[in-house]
Amino acid sequence: MPMFSSTAGSDGESIGNCPFSQRLFMILWLKGVVFSVTTVDLKRKPADLQNLAPGTHPPFITYNGEVKTDVNKIEEFLEDVLAPPKYLKLSPKHPESNTAGMDIFAKFSAFIKNSRPEANEALERGLLKTLQKLDEYLNSPLPDEIDENSMEDITISTRKFLDGNEMTLADCNLLPKLHIVKVVAKKYRNFEIPKEMTGIWRYLTNAYSRDEFTNTCPGDKEIEIAYSDVAKRLTK
Repeated sequence: MPMFSSTAGSDGESIGNCPFSQRLFMILWLKGVVFSVTTVDLKRKPADLQNLAPGTHPPFITYNGEVKTDVNKIEEFLEDVLAPPKYLKLSPKHPESNTAGMDIFAKFSAFIKNSRPEANEALERGLLKTLQKLDEYLNSPLPDEIDENSMEDITISTRKFLDGNEMTLADCNLLPKLHIVKVVAKKYRNFEIPKEMTGIWRYLTNAYSRDEFTNTCPGDKEIEIAYSDVAKRLTK
C-alpha cells in the first residue's frame, strides 16, 4: 500500500492547501487504490521524516521502502505501476489536454503577489487571457465528439473534463490549481472568473460533483489562510 506524506493544515493535522498533494490523491482515488496519508506540520517536522527524506518537503511517496519526491516522477511512477488490467489508465488521449491551462497558475501568482496598484490591471488582463484560452479549449469539440456521418454540426463541446467525460491525469494537475485561483482571487482581489466563460464553469461544476475532487480538496478557509501572507495588499 502506498503511503503519502502531505503538508498539514492550519490546525497541524488536517490536509493543508497543497495542489501537488491533491493531484496525487486524485490519481490514486481514480485508480481505486487504498492508500494512507500522513500529514506533516512543517513548523514541527518530526525526526522520522528527516530520516526518511532529508531536506525535502511533502508531498512524497514511500513504496516498497523507496522514497519518491518529485511530483511529476511520482505521477509517472503511479501510471506505470498501477496499470491495466487491474487499474485504469489515466493518461489523456489528446496531447493538448496535458498543456491546457498550464500557464494559469503562474499568471495568477504574479497577480496575487503584486502590491503595486498601477500594475494590477495589466496582471489581471494577463490572468484573464490565460483563462480565456482554457475556456476556448473546453468549449472546442474534441475529434471524438464530432461524428462525420452526422448531419448535425457540433460547434460547442459538451464534455465534462479536459479530455472527455472522464477525469485524466490532466485534470488531476489542473483542477486543484484552478480551484485555488477561484477561491484566492475572489478573497484577496475581489476577482471572479467571468460567467461568460461557460467552458470553465461547466468544468468546475462537473469537478465539484465528483468525490475524487471534493473529498481530496482542502476547505476554502484553509486555502485563504495559506495565501494570507502571499497575497499582497495593493498599497501606494
